[in-house]
Amino acid sequence: MSKLIPGRETARKCEAHASETDEVVAIPARQTQLGNGLAIYRALPQVGLKLIGPWCFLDHFGPLDVKPGAGLRVGPHPHIGLQTVTWLLTGELLHRDSLGMTQRILPGQLNLMTSGNGIAHSEESPADHAGRLHGVQLWVALPEDERLGEPRFDHYPELPLIDRSALRISLLAGESMGLQSPARVFSPLVGLDIELVDTGRHPIDLNPDYEHGLLVLEGRVAMADHQMDIGTLFYLPVGRSRLELDNAAPARALLIGGPPFPDTILMWWNLVARTAAEITVARNDWEQGRRFGTVTGYDGERIAAPRFDYRLKS
Repeated sequence: MSKLIPGRETARKCEAHASETDEVVAIPARQTQLGNGLAIYRALPQVGLKLIGPWCFLDHFGPLDVKPGAGLRVGPHPHIGLQTVTWLLTGELLHRDSLGMTQRILPGQLNLMTSGNGIAHSEESPADHAGRLHGVQLWVALPEDERLGEPRFDHYPELPLIDRSALRISLLAGESMGLQSPARVFSPLVGLDIELVDTGRHPIDLNPDYEHGLLVLEGRVAMADHQMDIGTLFYLPVGRSRLELDNAAPARALLIGGPPFPDTILMWWNLVARTAAEITVARNDWEQGRRFGTVTGYDGERIAAPRFDYRLKS
């Protein structure tokens, strides 16, 4: 679970692999569970690919039938050194955090939580949820000059929408196609929800200074000779200025990207740091009720930290 994650070295390895495989690397997502046993695909981090730009975590959950009155329940847990990005395609979630924020999120809206030096939060289906849930949860590693700052939470009820006859693109974060997302981020990056509402070939401009990752969320998509299905992350190295997506039926995909992250990070559990000592202190602070504050309103237990293994692999 615990690994030193060199951003630049990871990018170099993937770029070398991509140059031998028509500039696309397919990486199967791992199937795991979220909260109270809901199945998800974990696309990042993966062996051989720990970051795409500053994006260091990507879960795809759903579409799920959640039981009436229950739904998703993720109890209070801590974060440091990152931003959480929550984006829904279907359903609703309720966010609570140790800053005292309570926010319901619906499809088309963005929840962005900046942990800084420490924050705790919970996520759950509201009591009146509709019984269906589909979305993604992402993390963005904070750069060195921002990672120890003050925590904050931002909710964006509307985002820029690129609406063409054959596709709709929501700009979650960063800049793309002449538009800028209002989401407050601290590294150059991009996040796009691409909804292919009609069939055909769809060209999409890319920043050639960025590496990118594409994850199909609904349907099937093809790019050149690569058939892209749900459950696989497709990595595109730096230097690509355009991609073309083909679909024979309506489909939807998430595109993330950014320049290779310059810092070496350490990811363990819900924490992003630089050293094992920082992880140790943060874990002990959480277990002893320091630093992270209290999440009020969640009807359940907070999540205990697992044992931290000092035997890190480089």
